[in-house]
Amino acid sequence: MEIADVRKRILETMERAKRRAAERRAETDRVARAFDTFLNRTAVPLVRQVVNVLKAEGYTFSVFTPTGSVRIMSDRNAEDFIEITLDSSSDTPRVVAQVSRSRGRRVVDAEQDVGSGNPETITDAELLAFLTKELEPFVER
Repeated sequence: MEIADVRKRILETMERAKRRAAERRAETDRVARAFDTFLNRTAVPLVRQVVNVLKAEGYTFSVFTPTGSVRIMSDRNAEDFIEITLDSSSDTPRVVAQVSRSRGRRVVDAEQDVGSGNPETITDAELLAFLTKELEPFVER
């Protein structure tokens, strides 16, 4: 094979990789802005309402809003929580929830998409359905 052909193919590959990386960064930035809007307008207010209902029913949970996420955490055990964040480590950024439950000394961690995973399309109803399903083990007595 001629060196000119090899060089041409390598240069094309490098250019294609740079273009894809720039597109991925632009998409990640766009989704991150949408996630911030989702967090401030939908997730945090709804999580606060859920925690208020839980407290009214005798379950002690708190809401934490560190930058870029919202967390519902049990006041009795810090290892019992649901945290909603944006996972931008994959090619397609998505809204995920890390759910941690302790059973005695054992801690079970799981991560899953919230609704469709797209912060632009997750509705209040989808988020509430997700939260109620994930809260069931925390509130069974």
